[in-house]
Amino acid sequence: MTARTAEVIRNTNETRIRVAINLDGTGEGKLNTGMPFLDHMLDQIVRHGLIDLDITCEGDTYIDDHHSAEDTGITLGQAFAKALGDKKGIRRYAHAYVPLDEALSRVVVDISGRPGLEYHINFTRARVGNFDVDLFYEFFQGFVNHANLTLHIDNLRGINSHHQIETVFKAFARALRAAVEMDPRMQGIMPSTKGSL
Repeated sequence: MTARTAEVIRNTNETRIRVAINLDGTGEGKLNTGMPFLDHMLDQIVRHGLIDLDITCEGDTYIDDHHSAEDTGITLGQAFAKALGDKKGIRRYAHAYVPLDEALSRVVVDISGRPGLEYHINFTRARVGNFDVDLFYEFFQGFVNHANLTLHIDNLRGINSHHQIETVFKAFARALRAAVEMDPRMQGIMPSTKGSL
């Protein structure tokens, strides 16, 4: 199988970001976005998705974290799409439920070729540490727009905001891992009646 890896560099007036990704990784991550709590969440993708990530971001966090969080999602989405290639033989659809103590989240993914985000999290507080929880929406919106996939995120219950978002990222990682997995019964076949994704 061809290596499903990619590197994307994205520079704007607000951020300078590099993302390297290996969809068939072993859980190796080098994460330095300048936002420690986002790094902690990205590490869930590495550990639970077994997707190797090397991400650096230098952004205008002296203003706030908005541009860096959104642009990290955008660049990760671009790298994901590039690494995935033509999508032949993948499972395409997947879902995962993940609990953490009182919190429970469900994530459903369709690598559809069409960007779409349904995002339902009623956070119990506005910040986790210094990180504004509103920025997780911006991260995921940036990701789906550039990865060209449909993503449904539902936090079904939770009291602790850290637990709420951590269950989301763990479920996201596990669903993504399953969706990009090669299906031995679909070798060389496009998983779509349209013939393309």
